[in-house]
Amino acid sequence: MIVEALGVPRQHVVLVLDALRTRGETVATAESLTAGILSAALTDVPGASDVVRGGVVVYATDLKASLLGVDRVVLDEHGAVHPAVAEMLAVGVRARCGADWGIGLTGVAGPDPQDGVSPGTVHLGFAGPSGATVRSVHLGGDRHSVRAAAVRVALEQFRELLR
Repeated sequence: MIVEALGVPRQHVVLVLDALRTRGETVATAESLTAGILSAALTDVPGASDVVRGGVVVYATDLKASLLGVDRVVLDEHGAVHPAVAEMLAVGVRARCGADWGIGLTGVAGPDPQDGVSPGTVHLGFAGPSGATVRSVHLGGDRHSVRAAAVRVALEQFRELLR
């Protein structure tokens, strides 16, 4: 239901979950921009509890630091929408939830800029057994479209990392 509402082919989520099962690995999410939508999409498929450890919604900037260990200096210097923040979210949620993988999402859905960052800017952090990486994209559309596209891109990018 959630997956279809986002315009994400259900098969994409199934492939991510199956890849994690095959590898014997788990995932946890840290979401700011998407406020739990990625976690909801992952758990929309029956059997997800085998590989999804949990998720943390850190919409407020101070929670990024206090709950997931995002460096306050980075937040003060760059704001909450920055590639380093996405990486730290992924690393933090991976550690806090005891998962093999952490996914961190931060960005600006709009309609207004945030800390000088334009709407549609999205940073996706992925932390796994071999380290961390960040993907940054600019997505078009209204608030709903940006958030839905961020989830789609996160699932696509994560699926690629699991190959």
